[in-house]
Amino acid sequence: MVKILPSVYENMQYSYQWQTQSDDIKDVVFKKRPNIYYLQPDGFVGFDQVNKGYYKFDNSQVKSFLLNNNFTIYDNFRSNYTSTLTSNSSMFSMKHHYYCVDQNLDEFYKSREIIAGKNPVIEIFKSNNYKTNLILDVPYLIANRPQMNYDYCNIDYNEIPYLVRGFEFEKNTTQDLSNAIESNKANNNFYFVREPKPGHVATRMSKSNGIQLEREKYLIKLKESNQWVKTMVTDITTKDPNSIIIISSDHGGFVGFSYTRESWIKTTNKDLIHSMFSSVLAIKWPENDKPDFTNSLKSSVNVFRVLFSYLSEEERYLKSLEADNSYGIIKEEAPSGVYELINKQGEVVFNRFSN
Repeated sequence: MVKILPSVYENMQYSYQWQTQSDDIKDVVFKKRPNIYYLQPDGFVGFDQVNKGYYKFDNSQVKSFLLNNNFTIYDNFRSNYTSTLTSNSSMFSMKHHYYCVDQNLDEFYKSREIIAGKNPVIEIFKSNNYKTNLILDVPYLIANRPQMNYDYCNIDYNEIPYLVRGFEFEKNTTQDLSNAIESNKANNNFYFVREPKPGHVATRMSKSNGIQLEREKYLIKLKESNQWVKTMVTDITTKDPNSIIIISSDHGGFVGFSYTRESWIKTTNKDLIHSMFSSVLAIKWPENDKPDFTNSLKSSVNVFRVLFSYLSEEERYLKSLEADNSYGIIKEEAPSGVYELINKQGEVVFNRFSN
């Protein structure tokens, strides 16, 4: 009861006001209408970081594959938050939430409802007559059965047991996406597709094998994720050659830490900070026509606003981009709270956030 009662209170008091946009982008009208595939391999660190720091891994093979398939690769790209739930909640809202600093810092509240479609991005796609498709690797993002606002999800709530953590079974996202493409030929479509690899180092100290072994485990899974990316891209470009394909992860791999929650301890080590936030961003634009203004793409909170500017041919929406700051939670070696760890210029800092 001590834990449940505060949660009930938070549920009653929660406000989505932070999602409010500063312009009329929710009324955007698309002039270009390609199918859009957002592929999210969990924890896939950016190509500009993976070859240095604590990673020191040559991932040029998959980078070359993407370049040969007419992808634009955006270096120095990063997430704004440190977890799948917090990062995706901000990305789909096109706004910073700053972990809603008045809420519990352990897990961002209402994140699953937001990711399952209670967000302006899905509303915008629907208002432009796109069918929205959620292709999940595991039921983690919908473990609490949030209201599903996507038109289709490859996991039915009847498949999910009660009292789960969300990793009890895996889906074949490659096959599920292929089936969805075949079924949706009459529609304009948006697909959000999750892949569990490479992920990140162990979450808790008790599960960690130490810095070196955690790095080795991550790199093994990174190689497997590389193959998933290649398979997905090949299948999509064969079946839907004029589509937009976005490949971007939700956060970094945390290599260099023994476990991810070690990031709750104050650090200003640049390699560790970048290991938390560095994210791949590669986009295949139709006819290899990269918009000039996409050079402003630096963090995940602005991806969809930039995409909608492209689809609508309305660059005025770029006037309301969010700042590209990245934020983490600190609980040790400094007063507990939310801290800005990378500023909008891309510099590593340590500034406590307050409203």
